[in-house]
Parts: sequence; C-alpha cells; structure tokens
Amino acid sequence: MMPSQPKLIANYHCETGENPLSHPGERRLYWTDIPGGRMFRYDLVTGTHEQIYQGRTVGGFTIQQDGSLLLFMDRGTVACWHDGMITTVIEEIARERNFRFNDVIADPRGRVFCGIVDDNGQKGRLYRLDPDGSFSLLLQNISCSNGMAFSADQKLFYYTDTLSYEIYVFDYDVETGAIGNQRMFARFNEKDGMPDGATLDAQGRLWSALWDGFAVVRLREDGSVAERIELPTAKCRA
Repeated sequence: MMPSQPKLIANYHCETGENPLSHPGERRLYWTDIPGGRMFRYDLVTGTHEQIYQGRTVGGFTIQQDGSLLLFMDRGTVACWHDGMITTVIEEIARERNFRFNDVIADPRGRVFCGIVDDNGQKGRLYRLDPDGSFSLLLQNISCSNGMAFSADQKLFYYTDTLSYEIYVFDYDVETGAIGNQRMFARFNEKDGMPDGATLDAQGRLWSALWDGFAVVRLREDGSVAERIELPTAKCRA
C-alpha cells in the first residue's frame, strides 16, 4: 500500500530539485538541482546520501545499459557521467544554444524523449534522441516541457505542459518511437497547482507533482484525481 505521509530522506536546499530516478543496478536514487548545476544520490540500502556532481546545468538524465548516466544539459549538450568522469556525447543542438533540457525519459528501446525549455519564457520543444545519435523534433510551441511517462502496455505516452496546466496523452508506437493522436488527459487550474513531474506506478496509474500545489496526485484513467498526498512544500517536482 502506498504510504500517505511523506518522509524526508535528504535536504540539500535545492533551488529546483528535479528528475528523481531509481538506479536498479546500484539500488540508489539520483536527482539533480537544475539551476545549481548539482547532482545527488541516495543509497536505498544504507540510507546515506551524497553530492556527486557540480558543473553545468543538468535538466534531466537517463540510465545507460552499462550503468552510467546520460546527462541532458544546457545548449542541447548530451554527456555521459560515470564514476565522476564526464564524456561529451553530443556537443550541442545549434537551435538550442540559448535553451536547456528539462525532464527526459527513456523508452523501452533506448530512445530518449527530451524536452527543451527557456527560463525567459520563450516557447519550448520536445525531441526524441535515437540510439544512433540523431534528434527528431516531435512537438513545438510548448509553454514548459515537463513530466513524461509510458503506459505499462507501451501503447500510450503521457506528456506534461506545465504552464498550460495540462497533461496530454498520445498513441505510442514502440517499434518506431512515433507519437500521434494527441488528446487531453488531465487539466488543472491555479488553485490545484501546475502539473510538473510525472511517473507511472505499479498499477498503471499516473502520478503528477504539482508546482504551487503542495501535493502529488494519483490520477484515474479518465484523468480525474483519485488520491492526493500533501507535502510541506509548495513547489513539487518529480
């Protein structure tokens, strides 16, 4: 049963804590403080935690097959982090030199869906990075590209546009990585808070962290709120 009370496990006073991701091979949880250019990890076995990175902005990351982390940074840069060593994989995306990545997710075939945002309010985009190193532009004119998830049967793709207060759902083709048939899944308002990070639980239900909402919520198949867990901080991200 899902615990109804949050527990503080680490406190690094992050300006924008983001992208908590479990590393099954290490039994650790990693996350990033985007503006601070820092990354941290928490050991699920020992309960210890530490800062592991200080440098350029990291807006999101995924876990590689060899256990290393693939970092999505500012300027459209992609780099590999392993045991404290950074190796550049993609120098930059020319169009995104004044932007940064924000929230990413790997699909079951190793493609990475990665959002681009601008902290000065310009419209963002959603890309797909394929295993061959090529980028495909999937969506444009996004107010704030954010939380994503794939359904358990790999037929649906959930995508959050934070400043629009909306979460969309697309049909998803796992063979090609294509998304289509965009429709509304859930809509929030100023009183609720803005949907930010997202994840899918073991029962196939989507969770959304609410920016300025003091909570995370579990959504039903129709997008309505089934459960709400209050948190002692207004700006929740995941």
